[in-house]
Amino acid sequence: MLRTHTKKPRRSVEAIAPPSEAEVVVVVASVTLLVMILGALSESPVWLLGLLVFLPGAASALCTVRQTKFVFAWTGLVVIVTMLVRQGDGRPWLDRILMVLLTLVLGAASVYACHRRISREQEMLRLRSTAAAMQHILRPLPMLTDDVLVNGVYEPVQEDRLVGGDIYDVVDSPWGTRVLIGDVQGKGLPAVGAAFAVIGAFRATAHREPTLTALVDALDASVVRHNSYAAQTGDDERFVTALILNIDAGAEARAINCGHVLPQVLQDATVTTPALTSGVPLGLAELADEPATVDWFVFPPGATLLLTTDGLTETRAADGAFYPLAESLTRRVSLSPTELPRALYDDARAFAGGGGQHDDVAVLTVRRSPNR
Repeated sequence: MLRTHTKKPRRSVEAIAPPSEAEVVVVVASVTLLVMILGALSESPVWLLGLLVFLPGAASALCTVRQTKFVFAWTGLVVIVTMLVRQGDGRPWLDRILMVLLTLVLGAASVYACHRRISREQEMLRLRSTAAAMQHILRPLPMLTDDVLVNGVYEPVQEDRLVGGDIYDVVDSPWGTRVLIGDVQGKGLPAVGAAFAVIGAFRATAHREPTLTALVDALDASVVRHNSYAAQTGDDERFVTALILNIDAGAEARAINCGHVLPQVLQDATVTTPALTSGVPLGLAELADEPATVDWFVFPPGATLLLTTDGLTETRAADGAFYPLAESLTRRVSLSPTELPRALYDDARAFAGGGGQHDDVAVLTVRRSPNR
């Protein structure tokens, strides 16, 4: 029976609300009145009008585009009217013209900056919503079955990067524990849609199909169906690299590799890479000359299996060098299955640094029960 830890409550993804129309009017009127009073007391209203020039800039950081346009229009009107009314105070006309031009230029720049800010906020909101959707559909780690304990780390999005389609799942079936790890081609909502299709098919068929080949056929069909729907809406077709495992009470594990990163077996301070046949990704089975191949490899009691998406293996430093996963594993082979995924993830981020490339990543450890 599959057991997971209790989910922590997630915060809702919300946009920051701008001030109300009334609040904007009150603030603008108050600042204008203050500037006029200070100008009258100092007998230099023309120069104090420069304080109003910064109102549209402040509005661009907090308000909507419509509100920023209002502040810009109000500021421009006050400055122009004041210049015309005070034309007899002896100030050079060049100064007045420059003040008006400065007000108009900064106001227009503020409206443009506000438009860019809101577009950026909306994009970030979509990204966070997508990441939240992925975290809702993926079961929380760790996951425990009668055969294995699955632990790991999953990082779907960082800063303003597009969320990818890294997926994983575990099903305790009548034929043993079945583990899926995969990576959908592309990023954004279309990739997440394909990820949902694969995970849904895996959960529905892993309990029903007695063989891995039948399970993989069902997963491939789910991607093909998703692509047919995507074509109708004008979206690009996707394929999914995946590794599907079946682990039971025996000392070996069965696997079908659909173009995914190879697993690593860790035992007694040694790291070995099983030789698996690399098939075509899910969604491309029609292009393959042969059906999916089931491979067997040794996975003895007490051993740990490391599974990862290519977000880890394709991490690059600023000079273009790839993250040395094998070397990093050799240094950390003594870590516990709970500590290892986070250690590898943090090490990869440090390796990429500020100028490197670090993508979405899922890193899992599958620990066979010592009693098995």
